[in-house]
Amino acid sequence: MPRTSSGRTPAHPTSARQHQRYARILRVAAQLGAEHGIERMQMHEVARGSGVAIATLYRYFPSKTHLFAAVLHDQVRRLDAGTPAPQPGTGPVEAVTDLLTGASRQLFEHPLLALAMLQSNNVTHSAGGVPPTDEIIVDLVLRTAGVTRPTDLDRRVVRILEQAWYGLLTTVLYERSSARSAHEGIQLACRLLLVPFLADGRRTGQDA
Repeated sequence: MPRTSSGRTPAHPTSARQHQRYARILRVAAQLGAEHGIERMQMHEVARGSGVAIATLYRYFPSKTHLFAAVLHDQVRRLDAGTPAPQPGTGPVEAVTDLLTGASRQLFEHPLLALAMLQSNNVTHSAGGVPPTDEIIVDLVLRTAGVTRPTDLDRRVVRILEQAWYGLLTTVLYERSSARSAHEGIQLACRLLLVPFLADGRRTGQDA
């Protein structure tokens, strides 16, 4: 099980050059993580591949778990920015199902990287300096469902869906179930959780 380093607060890029260097580190880490996973990948390989000193790498990422949690944050942010609005005629439950199954397919293409990111996100969830990813996903699901003014209850329901999704992903990555089974589970979870939730007028910000 991956561990975090204690006593270090990750630095954050501020200048344009630092942001470019940071993005390069994440790109190289994703490539190496897809090849080797978190246990076999070495931080010095990331430093060498991204053209930075090892001290610079550790300043931004005190451990491999911080690094892969940041890779996950970057990929979720890209998913959020790149997800188009649902096609006309697509129902909210179908739209969310398509969103989560599509994201799952991308993760299953690189199982070692996906497992590294999910493990690291769990370990560093409460660690200082780790970018939050869960709320980005919650906001994306709500937007995809057409909920424009979510209440606290709305967000709680979507967080439960997100946790169910993570659980289904994990069973596939640990080779305890198939991708097809996970996609069927996502469809069922969306239907069970979102149909009652959307039926009471919360969609498009209407009052219940």
